[in-house]
Amino acid sequence: MASSSLLLFLSIITFLFPFISSSKSSTTIPLSFLNTNRNQDFYQKLTHLASFSLARAHQIKNPQDSSISNIPLYPHSYGGYSITLPFGTPPQKIPFVMDTGSSFVWFPCTKKYQCSKCPVSSQKNPTFIPRLSSSARVLGCLNPKCSWIHPKNSPKSLCHVCESRNRTNCKHACPPYMILYGSGSTAGIGLVETLNLPNKKIPNFLVGCSLLSSQQPAGIAGFGRGMSSLPNQLRAKKLSYCLVSHRFDDIPKSSMLVLDTVYEKSKNLTRTPLLKTPFVVGRNALAGYYYVELREITVGDQIVKVPYRYLAPNSLGNGGTIVDSGTTFTFLNHDIFVSVMNAFVNQVKGLSRTEEIERLTNLKPCFNVSGHKTVSLPEMKFHFKGGSEMVLPLNFFHEFDLKNDMFGFRHQVC
Repeated sequence: MASSSLLLFLSIITFLFPFISSSKSSTTIPLSFLNTNRNQDFYQKLTHLASFSLARAHQIKNPQDSSISNIPLYPHSYGGYSITLPFGTPPQKIPFVMDTGSSFVWFPCTKKYQCSKCPVSSQKNPTFIPRLSSSARVLGCLNPKCSWIHPKNSPKSLCHVCESRNRTNCKHACPPYMILYGSGSTAGIGLVETLNLPNKKIPNFLVGCSLLSSQQPAGIAGFGRGMSSLPNQLRAKKLSYCLVSHRFDDIPKSSMLVLDTVYEKSKNLTRTPLLKTPFVVGRNALAGYYYVELREITVGDQIVKVPYRYLAPNSLGNGGTIVDSGTTFTFLNHDIFVSVMNAFVNQVKGLSRTEEIERLTNLKPCFNVSGHKTVSLPEMKFHFKGGSEMVLPLNFFHEFDLKNDMFGFRHQVC
């Protein structure tokens, strides 16, 4: 578990596929992991994921308004999930990180694309080559979609170059974008291009042609609530996805990301409604998040009291619970985290805390389980509006061995 000033990140939302029936209008995309560094051991992965998630938590709590069919969904060792989308004419297949916490869609673009502080393996990912597509067009300044990238600017201010010319024939390009993420950034120019899905083609799709990036293993497909997100550009009214593998590996299995699916009623399928996003002047990015209503948290047989001010976003946009596919860890407000941790520690019997591991990983609580064949841990559960419950799977605890020159290997759990 880890603490932060944000109320909560839920990094997984699961829909059970036996209760989904496809329609001719639905679109399904395979969802899978994206491998970035096969040489990292589990301890390195855990530390990296904790740092990455914490940076993203800070960024989502304090967002910067940046100028910015069956489809497989694959899991990855760095904690993210990817999809492959074909853009252009003829189609060029490009991998994207699927991200419900942002709304812009962009890919690495041209042979001169550069990414600093990126894993060596990610440099092998394909880049989109605009000149090889007959349908690629630079986004014009007068195109209404230019304001999707630059929501703070009026069309007049964006296209001031066109004021002295014939506006109807002005071919000035939309200004470049720069987008800041929790652990990196990207910059480039907007394109309108054809997106080729299994059951349809979407012409004039707004996509970013990024020329420079930092710490981004692949392009990002924004699935948030913003105008430029993939679901909104497809005019999809429903979105569901199921995630496979919770062990930070790069298995070849994929699950499905489905757009505009019809759900059959079932006693075994629980639901919680998405909440209306808060409107806060100067914090437009909050409108792109998926908020759900968390009611309470239980640890074992103990109910952890959560003050109402943390359960719902206030007029300043603070508080509330969001779903973010791009974050590995779940984050709680510090006061709530302390209460949850104390409730947890009080119910763990016969195990000693290990401050050494807590200091190294910045995770807590951690216990020494050496010599224990079986370990009993209390169940943690989130309760949502509508009666939905999410029982955190065993993987909310991570096990690893720490080498110690004097005592050999000690088995730890955090």
